[in-house]
Amino acid sequence: MSHKGPVSEFIRTHFKHFNAAALVDAAQGYEDQLRQGNKMMITLAGAMSTAELGKSLAEMIRQDKVHIITCTGANLEEDVFNLVAHQHYKRVPNYRDLSPKEEKELLDNHYNRVTDTCIPEMEAMRAIEDHLFAVWKEANDQGESYFPYEYFYKILLSGELEDKYQIDPKDSWLLAAAENNIPIIVPGWEDSTCGNFFASYCITGQLMSRTVKSGIDYMVFLADWYQKNSKDAGCGFFQIGGGIAGDFPICVVPMLHQDLEQTDTPMWSYFCQISDSTTSYGSYSGAVPNEKITWGKLDVDTPKFIIESDATIVAPLIFAYLLNW
Repeated sequence: MSHKGPVSEFIRTHFKHFNAAALVDAAQGYEDQLRQGNKMMITLAGAMSTAELGKSLAEMIRQDKVHIITCTGANLEEDVFNLVAHQHYKRVPNYRDLSPKEEKELLDNHYNRVTDTCIPEMEAMRAIEDHLFAVWKEANDQGESYFPYEYFYKILLSGELEDKYQIDPKDSWLLAAAENNIPIIVPGWEDSTCGNFFASYCITGQLMSRTVKSGIDYMVFLADWYQKNSKDAGCGFFQIGGGIAGDFPICVVPMLHQDLEQTDTPMWSYFCQISDSTTSYGSYSGAVPNEKITWGKLDVDTPKFIIESDATIVAPLIFAYLLNW
């Protein structure tokens, strides 16, 4: 058994049953995938960037324990918001008690609330809008088209935001991903603040929609990536939350099998979902992993784990275990 740090040893000692045991099993299963040389996808739903998952996820990326990420448009941008505006965030511990009038006061003061954390519009969202518009406009005028994450990589790797950093940059998972040049699938990117920025520029005629590649482009890209990376080893799937971040990428396997008739394409080699969604066969996000067998996403002997708990608690613990903390 490999040497582990104090957090991992605590988990080994005390997490023995129920969801706690499932956490350990899933972490050890993930470790087995890496030991076998398999690639791992992590999918991010919810508000994991605003929950500062970068404090552990960034190191997972740097240590080559994550090879591709799928996330919502919100998670893509909110890691950068936190990077440049952290000191201006407002925490509201009593968020459950807020009246509609108090919520309106937050809006009037340019705060957008995510559970107990309020993102400052001017210091976070508007602070990067001009930087994004500049790279969008350059590509637009040259007739070029890129994925949403590639534009974020451009502004991060250029260093132009460095004087705005308000956290240790090693805690930014998107910066770590940019430095490692790992692909980020962002289905439904237009459902995000920066996606709304882009749409507004298209409406005013300043940009053309083709300047940012779409979800179909992403599926085509993912199909190619999956075929190349599952050829000699497996690809595991680690899903945080539900929704489009998990639903979109897992479908690449049945598409390759059923629509392209690439029947020799391997299934996903591992599956874990952290979710507090009620387990239900009528709920996509709450379906147990075995249901995915019927859709051609997982195989009978694929290691499958489901941890019914809060991802803001569970994901950092699993990453700590994998990082030997």
